[in-house]
Amino acid sequence: MNALPLQGRTIAVPETRELEVFASMLERRGAQVIRCPLVSIKDAPNPEPVLAWSKDFARGACDDLILLTGEGLRRILSCIDHHAPGLRPSFLEALERARKITRGPKPARALRELGMKPDIAAVTPTTEGVIASLREQALSGRSVGLQLYGTEPNVPLVSFLEAAGAAVSTVAPYIYADAADDATVRTLIERMTAGEVDVIAFTSTPQVERLFSVSAEDVVKSALEKTTVAAVGPVVAETLTARGIHVELMPADAFFLKPLTAALEKALGVEGGIGST
Repeated sequence: MNALPLQGRTIAVPETRELEVFASMLERRGAQVIRCPLVSIKDAPNPEPVLAWSKDFARGACDDLILLTGEGLRRILSCIDHHAPGLRPSFLEALERARKITRGPKPARALRELGMKPDIAAVTPTTEGVIASLREQALSGRSVGLQLYGTEPNVPLVSFLEAAGAAVSTVAPYIYADAADDATVRTLIERMTAGEVDVIAFTSTPQVERLFSVSAEDVVKSALEKTTVAAVGPVVAETLTARGIHVELMPADAFFLKPLTAALEKALGVEGGIGST
């Protein structure tokens, strides 16, 4: 009987929203999964700015809408449904009319759930990819709505749009907060330092920032140097690289959980790859 491809591998999963989905995919392949959700996603603590932006958008205030995350669009609609349900039809009509620009597959999927699709998809799922996709577009005089990634103001993208002559209005429909307590995160760092974890698979940049916030930078770096570091896509990989961390595994061209699982299986599987004998 053939061994499962990830048999004997220990993989740390800091994902939150799809933790069990990701963990189950890995466990079905034989991995032992350490569940350590580093951040949680919550609605914006004050819904009023989100509602005010949504009302303006529903009145046709935006020619274009840039969606950086699928979570963002879903949280906007959830805010509307909870606080101003009568706004939903006009918001969706305005969304249908607006030119929709997506950063990656997740916002595109959120649009498909509504029976819509992107008009422009970023060449790569990064801020730089969005800018590259819009560089040849005539933006002067256009009103652009920008759904932010958490509360990160995305100065490079806003600066590009404004320099191109667009008026930008931003909305931040959710925030990141701590999930696992600090002691649990420190235990994970200790296990990585001891060589007990084969891989840690990061799926968002706030996970990286949380890990570095819990212990001294040199301690976290030492732990990660003893562990294979995987990233779901280039945004996460860039954050890790900026911290001086080498990213050994990343899907080639599709940046979500299933391709990440496939990349882990290919690299770590019992037939060959990193650390195999």
